Amino acid sequence: MKESGKNYLLTIYRLQQTGMTVHSIDVAKALDFSKPSVSRAMGLLKDAQYIEIAKGGAITLTKVGLKTAKELEEKTDVLTKFLLMTADTDTETAVIDAGKMAFAIQDATFKGICKFIKEVEN
Repeated sequence: MKESGKNYLLTIYRLQQTGMTVHSIDVAKALDFSKPSVSRAMGLLKDAQYIEIAKGGAITLTKVGLKTAKELEEKTDVLTKFLLMTADTDTETAVIDAGKMAFAIQDATFKGICKFIKEVEN
């Protein structure tokens, strides 16, 4: 899956975590994207079985979509922690950079960072 698709899934997940029923317009507003581009992306995510769209337009994550979004959220959290521990940066910058890194980092590298954090904390 491309970075843009992962970004949409993570955005849907985060919006759902607030308790709201998510529609394409909510995703468009959250990402500051046009409604047509979000609608197209939602169609692709639906076709790939990452989301379901109800008749009223409510978007829900499938099991695969939810798993992917949770993994991205975890990566973002761990990478934020790592950057705060090692990069002498402020929280806002660490969160922004970790969010970008979460989309691209390989699993082996991520596991190494998790191992490093555990060793430092112990």
